Amino acid sequence: MRRDVFQAIADPTRREIINLIAYRQMNLNAVADNFDISRPAVSKHIKILTECGLLVIKQQGRERYCHADLKQLKQVTDWAEQYRQFWTQKLDALDVFLTNEQNTDNQKNNKL
Repeated sequence: MRRDVFQAIADPTRREIINLIAYRQMNLNAVADNFDISRPAVSKHIKILTECGLLVIKQQGRERYCHADLKQLKQVTDWAEQYRQFWTQKLDALDVFLTNEQNTDNQKNNKL
C-alpha cells in the first residue's frame, strides 16, 4: 500500500528518522539505536517511510541500509506554499492599514 507523505511527517519519530537518514545512509540497527522504543516499532516507522517513498532500503551483504529520497517532501512544500502566500498578503494588508492609521493619528496630533 502506498501511503501519503503527510502520514510520514505526522509522527515525530518518523520526522527524526528522516532527519537522521537525510545526512547519511544508515543500517537499520544504527537507526534503531537512536530511539528508546523497540526495534519492531522502529521497523514499523521505517516501513511507513518506505511506503511513502521517503526512504529506500538497499541490501548490502547481510545488512540493510536506508537512505533518504526526499523528493516526495515537495508535496508538503507545495501545500504549505499556498498558505504562505495567503498569510503574506494578509500581513502586508495589515501593515498598510496600520501605517495608514498611524499616519492619521500623527496628523490629528499635529493639528492639536
